[in-house]
Amino acid sequence: MFDLTGRTALVTGSSRGLGFSIAEGLAQAGAALVLNGSDAGRVATAAATLRAKGYTVHEAPFDVTNDVAVEAAFARLDEQGIEIDILFNNAGIQLRGLLVDQTAANWRLVIETNLTSAFLVGREAARRMIARGRGGKIVNTGSLTSAVARATTAPYTAAKGGIKMLTQAMTAEWAEHGIQANAIGPGYMLTEMTQPLADDPKFDGWVKSRTPSRRWGLPADLIGTAVYLSSSASDYVNGQIIYVDGGMLAVL
Repeated sequence: MFDLTGRTALVTGSSRGLGFSIAEGLAQAGAALVLNGSDAGRVATAAATLRAKGYTVHEAPFDVTNDVAVEAAFARLDEQGIEIDILFNNAGIQLRGLLVDQTAANWRLVIETNLTSAFLVGREAARRMIARGRGGKIVNTGSLTSAVARATTAPYTAAKGGIKMLTQAMTAEWAEHGIQANAIGPGYMLTEMTQPLADDPKFDGWVKSRTPSRRWGLPADLIGTAVYLSSSASDYVNGQIIYVDGGMLAVL
């Protein structure tokens, strides 16, 4: 039920960080990969790393926030005969700052990168899944902030709350076509982006004291849930967000 052999997964923002780990986890389960990022060189390096491990990897560098670029990227995949069975909308950024100090430009950038991209890429993938008539899987990356807020993360919180509702909207329209749309909500994960936070003794102590598991999550902690939501094991699971957070949301 968890075997992804014969399926192709596009993971956005997969040249490094959580996206790269998720992509590798899907490949370990048998999927062929389409790696994405805005930096073609970084995508190529990531692809070479995974190919060296024996995985089938295609490269699709494009800007997930640009509707013209997204449509062109899918047209190129069509020309190459690459059909996306699994879409993992993972691209995202974080720009911290107090809400009263946020600029409109930063607000738009975070919303477009974390939320609008999931709509744009999801729309193109779903159009093709529906036309092929055999369904597919869409997994959106949410966050703890899909459920709760924290000071200095307002644009990110708004975007990730939107991811939760976008996932439900996808379900409302696409479930009848055999497409399962769900989301994964990582807790505090140790990555390049969060390393400065982990290096701050005060913040590190807060994360560990607030998390029942008493540790930061690791990218590998997401792989099991990612594979589950991408596989036939979740064929009757729709519109859900599964939090992989060490228990943080379960306690006061």
